[in-house]
Amino acid sequence: MESGMVVSEAISELKNEIRNEEEKLLVVAPDGEVKEIAVLTEIKKKRNQIQVSNVKKPFFYYYNLSKRYIKQYNEVELSALGMAIPTVVTIAEILKKNGLAFQKYLTISSVSLKNGENDRLVMKPKIEIALINAEKMKKISTATTSEDS
Repeated sequence: MESGMVVSEAISELKNEIRNEEEKLLVVAPDGEVKEIAVLTEIKKKRNQIQVSNVKKPFFYYYNLSKRYIKQYNEVELSALGMAIPTVVTIAEILKKNGLAFQKYLTISSVSLKNGENDRLVMKPKIEIALINAEKMKKISTATTSEDS
């Protein structure tokens, strides 16, 4: 019973501070009622993050931007939603094949977005691929192998 009161108090307090409607947290009260509250996280756009779209810019724009970010910041994070996912995967595979980058991590998730006309939640797939500069990775691996010898 106490957790239900905490949830209702949290909801009333958070409604005034909601900055980002896209990030929600669903909480199940003891009576089975599902409450939706906003998660207050400050989203900082990383300097080396590229959000890829398959509609706004051509493929080579994102490819060249990725190469430049890898050289400038030694790593790049590519992210995409929905139909832009194949573009991100293709860029990452080309960079790896050309010896410019190694894959640091890959994250796949689903994001719920509000549909503009119906105000209903639509689930979209999301991918994030982080690539690290291959030259930097080679230096790290040669340094560790020389220390082991």
